[in-house]
Amino acid sequence: MGVAKAGLMQAVRFAVGGGANTVLTLLLYWLLLNWFPYSIAFTISFLVGILSGYAINTLLVFRAPWSWHKLMMFPSVHAVNYCLGLGIIFVSVDVFGLPARWAPLIATSLTLPVNFLLTRWLILRPNRQPGG
Repeated sequence: MGVAKAGLMQAVRFAVGGGANTVLTLLLYWLLLNWFPYSIAFTISFLVGILSGYAINTLLVFRAPWSWHKLMMFPSVHAVNYCLGLGIIFVSVDVFGLPARWAPLIATSLTLPVNFLLTRWLILRPNRQPGG
């Protein structure tokens, strides 16, 4: 399989796996809104999404070996997505007056390309830690 076709297949698997992970985290976010303000609900659901996202991306999307080192690095790569996402949610809710329930959909769609590139870079790069 050529490099371009492999990349396309990864992008398709990323979209499907990411879609499933997004549904999981969105449902959790909506559930948590019953008890917490949107910023805390988003933070908790985002953290759960990091763990499930690493598993989905490693095993299904990029079909790479599991690495504890990369799992520990995964949150630092996604810190960029968190900051972008929370900023977009803040602007959506507090500036544009959109419902807090729907703001994560906007954030997710706008941060998706950054998420794919950073995730692919992390998971497919060579291990730099012995026993990775």
